[in-house]
Amino acid sequence: MHSLTPLPAELVDFYDDGEHTRHFHFRLLEEPLGTSREHQSHWQQTQTGQFFMLTVPSLGEAPFSFTEVPDENGHFRALIRRMGAVTSALFELEAGQVLGVRGPFGIGWPMDEISNKRILAIGGGCGLAPLVSVVELLIEQQNYTQLTLVYGARTRQAQMLNPERERWQHIIPVYNTIEDGLTNGSDNEYPGTPSDILPSVLDTFGELPEVVLLAGPEAMMYSIAEYLVAYGVSAQAIYLSIERRMHCAVGTCGHCYMDSQYACTDGPTFRWDQLQQNGAK
Repeated sequence: MHSLTPLPAELVDFYDDGEHTRHFHFRLLEEPLGTSREHQSHWQQTQTGQFFMLTVPSLGEAPFSFTEVPDENGHFRALIRRMGAVTSALFELEAGQVLGVRGPFGIGWPMDEISNKRILAIGGGCGLAPLVSVVELLIEQQNYTQLTLVYGARTRQAQMLNPERERWQHIIPVYNTIEDGLTNGSDNEYPGTPSDILPSVLDTFGELPEVVLLAGPEAMMYSIAEYLVAYGVSAQAIYLSIERRMHCAVGTCGHCYMDSQYACTDGPTFRWDQLQQNGAK
């Protein structure tokens, strides 16, 4: 049972990473109450693909994906874009400030189904954030037969998670698409969108991808999923990370309702065939 009372967490540090975007480093703080220790232990069981609620005192809270799940010392990270009151206030804070956190919430990426497969991961804009921890884990464990990443951004200035992508491109194929077409001329930057480059990327797979991980704008994910199924990829092999506005994270407020499901409790990871069966698309 999740507690609705936030745990204290320190803002350790941060750095700018993209247009109006920062990569934040947090640390869970010690709390004398035994129940809080129990909750802290629960955080160490966080799965890649899950999310948490971040509270800025007196202003409110908002959901964010883990780019790095909590370690044994309670350190974790998240990519956050400045968009509303909560995130704007967060961007004004200095290192050392204490915030509140609830979580972890939701269903993460299905690692048992992903392991040792031909994997295609596609992220758009901020949607790359939910993919970071799973790509890192797969690379760390060398737990794949093929792993390819496609990332799309509006402009070069809007590209996010630059250090991660720079490091990954020396290990796995990384295709960066720039929607406005102003690329830097490098071998891994292409004009257009992930959808535009998808046929060429699929040609690099000797056989069809066995797993596809999608994260980003819903319209982009749905369009790509439909294309992939028509191409021959099984609908059961396609997973989407859907993060609609999650106000409570425990399935009570209804803000993230998707026909018969809630994005916060039944997701954020959904399988494409199940989304269609439940009428959530």
